[in-house]
This record gives sequence, structure tokens and C-alpha cells, in this order.
Amino acid sequence: MNRVLTIAGSDSSGGAGIQADLKTLAALGVYGMSAIAALTAQNTLGVHGFVEVAPEFVAQQIDAVVTDIGVDAVKTGMLANAAIVEVVAAKVREHALPNLVVDPVIIAKHGRRMLTEDAVGVLKQQLLPLTTVVTPNLPEAEALTGFSDLRDAARALHGLGARNVVIKGGHCDGAPIDLLFDGERFVKFPGERLASPNTHGTGCVFASAIAARLAQGHSVVDAVALAKAFVTEAIRNGLALGHGIGPVNPLSEPRT
Repeated sequence: MNRVLTIAGSDSSGGAGIQADLKTLAALGVYGMSAIAALTAQNTLGVHGFVEVAPEFVAQQIDAVVTDIGVDAVKTGMLANAAIVEVVAAKVREHALPNLVVDPVIIAKHGRRMLTEDAVGVLKQQLLPLTTVVTPNLPEAEALTGFSDLRDAARALHGLGARNVVIKGGHCDGAPIDLLFDGERFVKFPGERLASPNTHGTGCVFASAIAARLAQGHSVVDAVALAKAFVTEAIRNGLALGHGIGPVNPLSEPRT
């Protein structure tokens, strides 16, 4: 069975983070494992607080999984601070972990900062050069590169070492077209803009689905296309829970 490790934050409401990742991985027929980098107190109304896990314990979680069960792909989400980013990069190098998908969670949907400013530089310098696919939305791409143009930002992120860059189009006007750049060509992934207000966890589900498909042996282009289709259905079947932004539903159509 294909194995995917997610290194991210725990979402107490179950809509994003580790919880959304593991739901996605299970729905796509891969074995999901986790190393928790932060614990958040959040719900559909926002992130009310979080506690960062000691970097040494993040490393211990990764070692425990890798040395026993093994890993076919890795997905990172909320990493919180520079020390955690450093230890994750070190463990990726130490264990030669394959198919690293980085969702650079910088600011939560409700506006709460989830990655310290100094950690952004560490992510750019140490983690992106190890990355198979990085999946920022447009604000995250701009925060990482200074460019608001999708193509310019994609080129800059590739220049920082990411082998493939997917900039998500949800924050752009018009249809949400995701843009992939592999250093040589741009590939567009069209999509439909859905009216659902229940979009909590979208980025987590998308990146986890890419990691699952890479673990299963798909090419990057196919993995992104399949993940785009999967997250679209998760949004379409989003759950009207809570009093704010409800979660997407990666379990709406279990498939392998």
C-alpha cells in the first residue's frame, strides 16, 4: 500500500490541517501518517490560538514513521516557525524522502498568521530546494516572491529550487485556473467557480491529493489534474457546519 506522511498542524474543528489531510489520503486509497507541528484551537469562525510543537518532537515523529513504515510521499502544511521548518528540511534530506509536496501555509483563511516572518526565509532557503511540488495560492506566492503576476511568481519559486510550482487560481478574478510551471512550460488547469461558502480546508485537501497521486506513481501533471478534480468535488459537497466558513468534504466520493 502506498504511504503518505503529512507534517502539519492539527485543526480542532476537523476541517483543515492534519484531519483534512488524513481524510483525503484515506479517500484516495493511500495509507496516511502524521507528524504534528502545531495544535490549533479553531472552528469555522477562525483560528483562536495555537501551540507550536517542540522541533525535537516533530523530528522524533518523522523518524518513528520513516524508520518503521516508510514513506512514498510527504506533504507539509502549517509548520509555524523557523525551527520547525529547519528540522523538517533536515529530515527530508537525512531520509531522502521522495515526492515532497509543500503547501506554504502562511496566513489562515480568516487572516491569522500561521508562519512567522523569519520562517518564510527559512522555507525559501531550505525547504523549497527539496520540493517536488509547491502549491501556494496567489497571496502566498506573492508573499514568497514579491510578484503578483502568476507567471512571474511561478518562475521565481522555481528559481528558489522547487521543481514544480502550482499557483492556485482561487484568488484570481474569473474562473479558478491553476497554473503549473516545471521550469520549461506552463500548464493550465481550468476549473469552475462554485458558489459554496464552505471552503475551509481547500488548500490542505488539494496538496494532500497531489501527494497521494504522486505516491501512487502518477506524473506531476496527472497528479495535479486529478487533485484539481478531487478538490472541486470536495468543495461542491462542502458541509454547512458551524456559523462561519464550513469545511469542504473530501469524503463525499471515496475513490482509489
